[in-house]
Amino acid sequence: MTVVEHIKNAKKPYFSFEILPPLKGSNINFIYDIIDSLIEFKPPFVNITYHREEVVYKKHKTGLLERRKVHKRPGTVAISAAIKYKYQIDVVPHIICGGFSKEETENALIDLHFLGINNLLVLRGDPLKFEKTFTPECDGHNYAIDLVRQIVNLNKGIYLDDEMLNLTSTNFSIGVAGYPEKHIEAPNMQFDIKYLQQKIEAGAEYIITQLFYDNQKYYDFVKLCHEAGIDVPIIPGIKPLSTLAHLRTLPQTFNIDLPNDLVREVEKCKTNAEAREVGVEWAIHQSRDLIKQGVPGVHYFTMGKADNIRKIAESIF
Repeated sequence: MTVVEHIKNAKKPYFSFEILPPLKGSNINFIYDIIDSLIEFKPPFVNITYHREEVVYKKHKTGLLERRKVHKRPGTVAISAAIKYKYQIDVVPHIICGGFSKEETENALIDLHFLGINNLLVLRGDPLKFEKTFTPECDGHNYAIDLVRQIVNLNKGIYLDDEMLNLTSTNFSIGVAGYPEKHIEAPNMQFDIKYLQQKIEAGAEYIITQLFYDNQKYYDFVKLCHEAGIDVPIIPGIKPLSTLAHLRTLPQTFNIDLPNDLVREVEKCKTNAEAREVGVEWAIHQSRDLIKQGVPGVHYFTMGKADNIRKIAESIF
């Protein structure tokens, strides 16, 4: 089933989560261990993130630096297939613009279609660390909306090579990201909502939000979306705070504010373990309030760890 169909069929708010592919050299059991600890809460789908290549410089004996592109984590196609057929669960691989040409994107989508995987979360992706602004690959997409349009074309049987024969239409269901505190590159919220609306008009069917720690930010975001004519499901995304350093790094990385009450509680902590417990309790509080207000489900970002997400799920679901 598609994510939207799962939402329509759900008799109560559901639990879903996102996993991070392991570093190269690890095996699939890294992911299985996370899913095994959470599968009892009956997630209707599991998201698999994609991390684009990184640029590294290797110094040779001559003193010259060699610029190399490396992928530190494997792609999502094989991992998605492994999860889908081991657990008999729907998977939502992330498809990004960064690092892919249009043809490479089409090939990945064809592989996913062959595997019977028809849910996607479409994102532009982040710039490389040394870039001030996002730079697409040669013949790649600059914006998520262009990637949405390519996928919609495949759903219509329109491929890049118009001379191909025996073209088959795909059946992808497309989700996109939403930012309750606006995308870091957007000049204001109204601008951000306008472009989100365009992605929905282009064919996206649901929204999963970026993390937030103040539920009112989510409620205000949903209200703005509805006022703009966006009527698709908007799934809240939650990432429990888990280290003392998150007080500094989360606002910098995700362009978000942390509520004063949360900051004060974390400042009392002496260790990361104490901060992690505060993060779990805050996420439980957020989740209960969101469910009380009628959200279709709550989506959790695991970031390669499951113990804190399990504690939240045990209290909520």
